[in-house]
Amino acid sequence: MVNNIDANVLLECTATLVASYVSHNHVIPSDLPELIKNVYGGFKSLDWSSGIGFTTLRTPQEVSDLIDQSIHEDYIVCLEDGKKMKMLKRYLRTNYNMTPEEYRKKWGLPADYPMVAPRYAERRSQLAKDIGLGHRAHRRGARKASTVRIDAFENA
Repeated sequence: MVNNIDANVLLECTATLVASYVSHNHVIPSDLPELIKNVYGGFKSLDWSSGIGFTTLRTPQEVSDLIDQSIHEDYIVCLEDGKKMKMLKRYLRTNYNMTPEEYRKKWGLPADYPMVAPRYAERRSQLAKDIGLGHRAHRRGARKASTVRIDAFENA
């Protein structure tokens, strides 16, 4: 039921989906032609006239489930390809030329959906606190040290 979509687009969608599936699952080489045929047939049978395609409207429960399944303590699952990442922002930019806002919109995620795994964010926060970032006293001390060096240089 291909309405407003070119056969080349269907082939591209099929190739992308099959490549992603094969990279994350064990597939016997002799089963590959059947897999491609089934995926292409599935795409071909979709009603593309609605303009929805891959991006389907999700209920609040589906969005909640999607979030629960994608956020783990040590990693976040990229919804584009299923990879487990500690940080998504750069990965999305380099692999999909997508901003976090575009990613959230595409998948129907809330604005506060994290781009960094929770444990990784906590670890980075603790490191910053340990070296004194974000404290005024730390900054003032740095200025005094530079002033002292300048005075010492002028007196030499």
